[in-house]
Amino acid sequence: MGENKTTARLTIDGKDYDLPVLAGTAGPNVIDIRKLYGQAGVFTYDPGFTSTASCDSTITYIDGEKGELLHRGYPIDQLAEKSHFLEVCYLLLYGELPTAAQLEDFEERVTRHTMLHEQMMYLFRGYRRDAHPMAIMVGVVGALSAFYHDSTDISDPWQREVASIRMIAKMPTIAAMAFKYTLGQPFVYPRNDLDYASNFMRMCFAVPAEDYEVNPILSRAMDRIFTLHADHEQNASTSTVRLASSSGANPFACIAAGIACLWGPAHGGANQACLEMLREIGSVERIPEYIARAKDKDDDFRLMGFGHRVYKNFDPRAKVMKQSADEVLELLGIEDNPTLQVAKALEKAALEDDYFVEKKLFPNVDFYSGIILEAMGFPTSMFTPIFAVSRTIGWISQWKEMISDPQLKIGRPRQLYHGETLRDYVDIENR
Repeated sequence: MGENKTTARLTIDGKDYDLPVLAGTAGPNVIDIRKLYGQAGVFTYDPGFTSTASCDSTITYIDGEKGELLHRGYPIDQLAEKSHFLEVCYLLLYGELPTAAQLEDFEERVTRHTMLHEQMMYLFRGYRRDAHPMAIMVGVVGALSAFYHDSTDISDPWQREVASIRMIAKMPTIAAMAFKYTLGQPFVYPRNDLDYASNFMRMCFAVPAEDYEVNPILSRAMDRIFTLHADHEQNASTSTVRLASSSGANPFACIAAGIACLWGPAHGGANQACLEMLREIGSVERIPEYIARAKDKDDDFRLMGFGHRVYKNFDPRAKVMKQSADEVLELLGIEDNPTLQVAKALEKAALEDDYFVEKKLFPNVDFYSGIILEAMGFPTSMFTPIFAVSRTIGWISQWKEMISDPQLKIGRPRQLYHGETLRDYVDIENR
């Protein structure tokens, strides 16, 4: 990030303050207000930090107007089409695409760390069987710091590296075991001869009585889900990880904080909300009714899975995810699943409706990922845990970048106080 020749002038009570304007390689310039409080005694006010750059980063860039998502400069659609998840993990973590030898070494290191410490199995048994898988994941991931003491010293670059590999490797195992636990089925251990996505699906669906043969189309679809959700710049959960890590907390605790934030329905629950909406619609015949409700300004019904808060024209991830959804539905069929029948009919109706075209309410990545996961046999309670598996690499990459930043300071947002001013304590008998 460099400094422009221009400055922004702020006038407060007749006094001028010149603030540097910083420019990145892409995106809007930012006004540097770091010295504003010291100079002028005022804070800026930005609820939700939606107009505030909290850091400088070289990992992910989003242009919502263009519908552009770049990881280290590479467009997400190219990565999803030509690459695979662990290669994208390497790119996010280290900044460049790997050579064949580097990728082989990276995949080997991840594969060799997929198992959990055997004593961690007792943690799962401490939860009720009807616990939400995300509740289990928050606890188990946080507990990793109690089992892997040799990778919690954030001042040691090697320990940071080991912690990064461990979390990328173990998160699918933790998510799959959370799933198995809620089903009342035995845990399935990872296998080193399977790729990342295939291994995860086998751990979710195999049973001791018979093994699970992973279909390559389903494995590829799962790999794309992981890839398309790998990182999304400074979103709520990523900012949570950065804020937690700014205190010097160990990496496992920071990622557990990110998982807790992702669990919120306004963040990681979008594809689950989409499937619940499709079930509410219930049948293809009721689609016109719900489309009419979505257009009615006086009706609070929202068409979930269409449009995006960041992407104003189209979601660059949705095109690739739609291709996967079509492949999965062709393989598995939708004849016996009314929810998937509604999904396909709703997609067609919305894409052909002038209102939705004009408003740019396109099907987004959550709409298609929900369809795929439903077709694969995952309950909606597993949608957000799978999102957490995907996003772990983004959290880890952002965490590593922040820890090595010489400008690192503990996060300390300010406030606009509206409470009582100084007053004296009143004894209880006089109240």
